[in-house]
Amino acid sequence: MPIEINNRVLIFLLSSVGLITLPHVYNIPLPIFSFFAISLGWRFIAIWKKTWLPHKIIIFLLTLSSLFVMFSQHHSVLGRDSGTSLFVIALGLKLLEIKTQRDLYLITYLAFIVACSLFLYEQSIIMAIYILLVCCVLLATLVTINSEKPQTWVALKKSAIIIAQALPIAAVLFVLFPRIEAPRWMLFKNDTKAKLGLSDTLEPGSISDLGLSTELVFRVKFKDKMPPQQQLYWRGPIYSYTDGKRWTHVSDFNTNTYLDTLHFSGKAFQYQLLMEPQNQQWVFALDMPVDYPQTLAQNADYQLISHQPPNARAEYQITSYPEYNTGYITKFEFHDNTQLPAEPTPEITALVKKLHGFDQAPEVFIQALLKYFKDEEFHYTLQPPLMEDHPIETFLFKTRYGFCSHYATAFVYLMRVAHIPARVIGGYQGGEINKIGGFLEVRQADAHAWAEVWIDGKGWVRFDPTTAVAPERVERGVNVEQQVEDQAINFTPVQTDDKVFSLFKEIRATWQSVDYNWQRWVINYDSSNQSKFLSSLGVKGLKAMFNSLLVMITCITLVLAWFLLKNTRKKVDKVVLVYEKFCQKLSKAQIIRQNNEGARDFASRACESLPQYHEQIQAITDSYIRLRYGKNPNPQLFQQLNEQVKKFKVAVKK
Repeated sequence: MPIEINNRVLIFLLSSVGLITLPHVYNIPLPIFSFFAISLGWRFIAIWKKTWLPHKIIIFLLTLSSLFVMFSQHHSVLGRDSGTSLFVIALGLKLLEIKTQRDLYLITYLAFIVACSLFLYEQSIIMAIYILLVCCVLLATLVTINSEKPQTWVALKKSAIIIAQALPIAAVLFVLFPRIEAPRWMLFKNDTKAKLGLSDTLEPGSISDLGLSTELVFRVKFKDKMPPQQQLYWRGPIYSYTDGKRWTHVSDFNTNTYLDTLHFSGKAFQYQLLMEPQNQQWVFALDMPVDYPQTLAQNADYQLISHQPPNARAEYQITSYPEYNTGYITKFEFHDNTQLPAEPTPEITALVKKLHGFDQAPEVFIQALLKYFKDEEFHYTLQPPLMEDHPIETFLFKTRYGFCSHYATAFVYLMRVAHIPARVIGGYQGGEINKIGGFLEVRQADAHAWAEVWIDGKGWVRFDPTTAVAPERVERGVNVEQQVEDQAINFTPVQTDDKVFSLFKEIRATWQSVDYNWQRWVINYDSSNQSKFLSSLGVKGLKAMFNSLLVMITCITLVLAWFLLKNTRKKVDKVVLVYEKFCQKLSKAQIIRQNNEGARDFASRACESLPQYHEQIQAITDSYIRLRYGKNPNPQLFQQLNEQVKKFKVAVKK
């Protein structure tokens, strides 16, 4: 039946629903979020203008129109985005037909589902804290619904206490409850939004688009000492085929039948690689990976490929050797890596001849070419001029301004003209050390391109022609903030206090360290990591997990029960206990208090039977009532009651 709902309850409910749905402004289409915002605003106005509430027919028409908008945006009701939009639409429509207390409960429970859906888009610690706070507000909404006189702060305090009591059990369930991985066909396809990163096609200057991006790609924590900066090459796609302008990456899962046995030397480095979600199934391992999980595979170009969906964060334990020998080259590899789109121009041929590319060993030609880049007027820049036609020739003989991809592609092209197998490697170089957490952060601004040349007796050998022009790019890595600052348009320098800047960097490093551990130990706590963690604690097998879970929950429940009962006893018993002593003394005179008898009624009956003790009985009763039912009783009053009861003695006739 319809009831009169307190306006304070409605304001509290609508405010909490608005807070829950607000972050979805970045996740769902604007028309759908606008529909919800209009519904919420409409319902707010209707708190004071009840005649403005829509009729059933209008709500029905709104339902049809909102579903039409949803289908026009998503073309489906299945999947993460369409499912979230459906819940938001349902929440907005339900707000317009609040009539009973049941509707209040239904809206609150629906808002909890919308809150959970936020984790489908972002799993950062900030989002977790936000959702915890808004869930506290939702729980406070349930408290106000069931209160005769709703009070905002009282409801929030009570809901915070309830959540604080539930968190220990939630933590135990998170750690010990078996993690069940969903089948791949049940996973959401969250690729509706483009992600920045390397692609399977490389053009001169294309990587420079990433040079100003601070977006995180992956984080690395080495088991022991980290390799020197000059060895931090994170291998990605290999670009072997060129049409003269574009360089193309072949299939990730091409055959590795022709791979020779890798030979490693020097020191091995073990590390944890935490990859962020991306578009491709590439895993950027330190060149050259030798030991990696079974979920990864190595293709014919020694690149690691993941079999898991790329749009999810993943962690891998990898071992790499920076010093290696790939062995022989097959005729197929030789053909693919000496391919040219057409005959080189006379200028190109003359340059290769000048640098002894046709008549000397490959090593001689390589050193001559690197020296050519260093001695001539070549420049390293993030904003090279456009080179639409004949980019190699334009770069070498006209502009001479380029990014790493210009130098790598020109270097490989000249190698191939000399009939030396060479290819372009895409990936990342360097990274920034987080001194607080002791891990390396690699961002899109660290994107890099270098070359590999096959040399008899050594196999594929890495050469980075960018170092000939800008050696600091590899020796010191990329300063992303400075790079963005230097390239910003209309940038006006601002004098910043060094102490303030250092403090800001330290705070940021601390926060990134917290986020790294959050991602590793919370977000990436899957069945594999759970098994490793519990095994280290001696908990092995499903039976041991359930036994541990039962013991921990029982212990937490007993501790909470003791704490709650202990606090209740302290607040009630210390007053009631003294009063019961008073009642026991009266019982010796055959004046026994009944279970349903109030303190004043009992005092009146006692005074009639013992008029000589009238003043003492009334004084004790007044002190007890003030302590038991009064507002903010004086702490000294309890001492007074205790003394009064001690002095009270009833003479019993024998």
